[in-house]
Order: sequence, then structure tokens, then C-alpha cells
Amino acid sequence: MLVLAATPIGRVADAPPRLADELATADVVAAEDTRRLRRLTTDLGVTVTGRVVSYFEGNESARTPVLVEALEAGQRVLLVTDAGMPSVSDPGYRLVVAAVERGITVTAVPGPSAVLTALAVSGLPVDRFCFEGFLPRKAGERGRRLAALRGEQRTMVFFEAPHRTEAALASMAEAFGADRRGAVCRELTKTHEEVRRAGLADLAAWAADGVRGEVTIVVEGDVTAVDVPSDPASLAALVAEEEEAGATRKEAILDVARRAALPKRVVYDAVHKPQVPGS
Repeated sequence: MLVLAATPIGRVADAPPRLADELATADVVAAEDTRRLRRLTTDLGVTVTGRVVSYFEGNESARTPVLVEALEAGQRVLLVTDAGMPSVSDPGYRLVVAAVERGITVTAVPGPSAVLTALAVSGLPVDRFCFEGFLPRKAGERGRRLAALRGEQRTMVFFEAPHRTEAALASMAEAFGADRRGAVCRELTKTHEEVRRAGLADLAAWAADGVRGEVTIVVEGDVTAVDVPSDPASLAALVAEEEEAGATRKEAILDVARRAALPKRVVYDAVHKPQVPGS
């Protein structure tokens, strides 16, 4: 059996309880960084009794057949990366595919995820979202990728290196619009956790002073592409729905105005001015 185990993205106390058991009992532990694995097991008070092998981007292709052999021999292989869930912008996808092709059982120890954590705290819509991973490093390729996402209606989640965060946000502002809402989530669950929420241009200006730590960027989808009814009764009903979901009236009015591509005053009037039947 192949077991994909989520590891803490910040505090070790966030480790799922099953992780310690899996580390202690696996026949083979494949780790993205064996030094980080040693720190993790020390913090958890776990002794690894199985064989420990490295499994990272540089040796993933060569090491996958070796791990598949162990799986076919009946061994339990545990895969851990530096933080979060293996195969999500981390090593693991090749091994999962190879295991599935051979009919080997693949399971997971669920746990911390920077994608879902950032989405949850962003303050942006969470009902529909997509994960876009890391953007291309070259400006031209990055611009083309973002241009293709210009009409994406779902909330988008990106990973980014701290030293490229300003450039990424500036490219997003150019592709999506300076006022498109975003959130930069830095050092999630760690001591210096920070979440910055603003328009993309303002976030890019903030990042110009330098950004440190692990970064996840959440960007609002293209709300102007959504067909929102613009009659007063429908607008008032949409505001009421958002209020029931926990938004303040001011926040709800602003969000509905964005979604309907209408001035805020129009939505405000729909909520506060009684409608004459038949008007």
C-alpha cells in the first residue's frame, strides 16, 4: 500500500495523529528531504523503523521504479514531503500514477494544506475555486498564463516564491485589473503568520518592500462574467443571502455590486428603498 501523508505547513502540533503511527510502522519512508524528516520525527517523538529513502524532484523519475518494486513486494510505503500533501506542487504524482497503473492501493493521511487554509482565511468566495500552483518564472510565460485565466469565474489559488511575489502580483494586476481583490497569505500557521487583503495593485506595491516566508496568493474570480439579475428585488435578495451567510450589510452590498457590475448606490437603493408593486 502507498500512503500519502500530509505534514505540518507550520506548527508541528498541527500534524494529524495518524502521521506518527504511519512513520513508526511503514516499511519504507520516502521523504522529500531526509533532514527535515529527522526534525519532524524528533518533534513528534517517533522512531522510524523502516528504510528511509530520499524522493525529491531531482531523483523522482529514477526512484519511482524502486518504490514500485517495494510496493509490489507487499511493503507499505509512506510518502512525505516538506510540508502539506504530497503530489500537490510537490513530489508524488509520478509514484501515484505508477501505483494506480499496477493496481496498488493508494490512500492518504489527510492533514494540513496551504491551499485550503489560504482559501479559508482569504475572505474571498470559497464555493468554487481552482488551484493553479506556481506561475512560470519568465515574465512572458507568466503573462500568457494569467491572460488565459482572465475570464476565470472561480476563486484562484497560487503558490509563489517570496522573491517573485511582487512580480507575480504586478502581472496579476495587469491581467485581471488593478482593483481585483486578492489576499497574500504568508507563513500560514506559523508565528509570523500574515494575511494581506487588498486590490492586486495595492498588494503589488506592498510586496515591493520585500516578502519573506512561504507565500500563497488567493485571487477573486472574474465576477463581471457572472450573469447576475439586476432588478431591485433580485439584488435585495442576493444581499440578504450574503448577510445570512455572515457578511455585514456593507460587505454584502459591495460584493453584490461587484458581481452585478453595478454602482454600489444602485444595490444600496434596492435594499433600503421599498419597492412599489408593479414598478
